[in-house]
Amino acid sequence: MAYSSDSRPADQEFIRFAIDAGVLKFGSFITKAGRESPYFFNAGLFDHGGTLGALAGFYAKTFLAAEFDGRLQADGLFGPAYKGIPLVSATAVALSQAGRDIGFSYNRKEAKDHGEGGVVVGRALAGRILIVDDVISAGTSVRESVEIIRAHGATPAGVLIALDRMERGGTATAPTERSAVQEVQDLFGIPVIAIANLADLLEFLDRSDNRELSRYRDAVAAYRERWGVA
Repeated sequence: MAYSSDSRPADQEFIRFAIDAGVLKFGSFITKAGRESPYFFNAGLFDHGGTLGALAGFYAKTFLAAEFDGRLQADGLFGPAYKGIPLVSATAVALSQAGRDIGFSYNRKEAKDHGEGGVVVGRALAGRILIVDDVISAGTSVRESVEIIRAHGATPAGVLIALDRMERGGTATAPTERSAVQEVQDLFGIPVIAIANLADLLEFLDRSDNRELSRYRDAVAAYRERWGVA
C-alpha cells in the first residue's frame, strides 16, 4: 500500500499509516512503566523500505512545519543509537527530497578505537542540533544525546518524535505529575515536537467508521483519564 502525508492533516494520516503498518496496535499491553495499556506503538516494526520511507516523510513534514512557524531552528540532525540511526538517516533523505538538505549524525554505543575514532558518526556536531527519536519513555536516550551534543560544543535544539503518549512519567505504583516529554522540555529548555499524540489518536478513533477500531475508543479514553497529562 502506498502512503502519502499530504492527503489529510499529518497527525490523522500518520495514525492511519501506523495502524495499517501494524506499528500501532490495540489490545492489552504492559508498558515499561508497568501499566496495562489498551494500545501499543512499536516503531521498530517500520521494518520495510516503503514504510520507513513513508515514516521519514512524516518526520520531514513535521520538521518543516515547526521550522516554518518558528517553533524550531536546527543546523543538523542527531539520531541516538540504535533506533534513532535509521530514523535520522531516512529523515535526512526525505528532507533533501523536499528541498531542505541538512547534515546528520549518530552515535556508537562504544567508542571506536581505530580509524577516525570517537563515538559520533556523520556530520560534525556544530550549531543547533535536533534529536530524532521514536518516542520518549523515560527520557534516557534524550539525556544521553544532549550530553553528547554539548560535549562536542553544539547546542541541543529540540527533539522530534513520532508519538507523544501524553501520560504521566514514573511507574504504575509511583507516577509523576508530569509526562516524560514535559520533563525533557523543562529540564533542557528545548521543544519536543511529535508527529502525533494521544489526543490525535482519540480523535481518529472518534471519527473512525471501522467497528474493530472504534470499540477501543472508550478503553483508550479511560487510560488517558487515569494516566494522562494536559
